[in-house]
Amino acid sequence: MAKPEYEFFPVTAVDYTICPGGDPKITERILSADPEAKVATRILRYEPGADSTPMGVQKHDFWEEVYIMEGSFTDLSLGQTFTAGMYACRPPGMPHGPWRTDEGVLTFEVRYRSK
Repeated sequence: MAKPEYEFFPVTAVDYTICPGGDPKITERILSADPEAKVATRILRYEPGADSTPMGVQKHDFWEEVYIMEGSFTDLSLGQTFTAGMYACRPPGMPHGPWRTDEGVLTFEVRYRSK
């Protein structure tokens, strides 16, 4: 299976849902997903004061590209803050996080597998 085909639609038609981990301050809007491959395109939102420390450092078995659209958050392992307009491309296995934000952050993410 692959991600479904969609023509343009308003992303506001997709509700935010709480991300795995269960923190109501960390939500996602899944725009497109391939459940078999366990990859997706999403908008991730951390509300002000959100902290993913309970989820620990993250490592995925897929590629992840992230663009920060609004706000900022801090990678607590690196001690670095990343802000709107910044971009990351993470290969499978690259550690990142946990994250904390005072002002909130909104990111656009694409997750995929290479052949």
